Amino acid sequence: MALLRGSWGALRVLGRPAAFWAPAAAADRGLLEPPPPSSICGLEWFMKDCTLSNAPKKPWSSYIRFSMDFRPILKEQNPDLKSTEIVKKLAEAWRELPESQKKVYKEATEAAFKIYREEALKYKSELDHNQKKVLKEESRRKKARKELIKKKRELTIFGKPKKPRSGYNIFISEHFKEAKGSSAQQMMKVLNEEWKTLSSSRKQVYQQLAEDDKIRYENEIKSWEEKMLEIGRDDLLRFRKLKAKIGKHLEDIY
Repeated sequence: MALLRGSWGALRVLGRPAAFWAPAAAADRGLLEPPPPSSICGLEWFMKDCTLSNAPKKPWSSYIRFSMDFRPILKEQNPDLKSTEIVKKLAEAWRELPESQKKVYKEATEAAFKIYREEALKYKSELDHNQKKVLKEESRRKKARKELIKKKRELTIFGKPKKPRSGYNIFISEHFKEAKGSSAQQMMKVLNEEWKTLSSSRKQVYQQLAEDDKIRYENEIKSWEEKMLEIGRDDLLRFRKLKAKIGKHLEDIY
């Protein structure tokens, strides 16, 4: 169901009457107070029992709170929607939400942050010297990880050329759809065995395609880097150094 236009469209499409969001009703529902603990680690108020360090976690933003309330409703009303479409509709619904109703979420977030700051100060005051060093290192890694993710997103937006493929990767991409197997893992296993038994002459064809792709990449990356320098985004050219600086702790995100 498409989102309705108008200031109340976001509420109607997600199945909540306006009265539901009146401050008194919201308070009755507990929107201005911490929600009850959940058995799911990711949904606990501070999630501080979900980490080894037991450090308080920052509360959800106003928008995340809104999304957590409305995602199930939107999913129920539109069971065939893809996750990306749900995210877009939630963002549109948030934009259309009247400021008076956004205030409910903002006040809940402000209250949560007040508690969080108190918890964080108490937590830090109880740490010894070594624990403070560990916490500082964790903070540095999180900051670096966010920077890395941001840079990767920007590289995509600015159209950084894709890296050249190997002969093996070209072979896999050509034959994956026709490979036998009930799962991607099984299909990869079958294709891997086929590659191993492939004749030298056939492998040479793929190796040549890989060489051609390497030339394509070298030409495209040179032009792209020159363009980035022209528009003053030389920071994107240092992405490799940033990636190396962060180290193996972040290998799982790429």
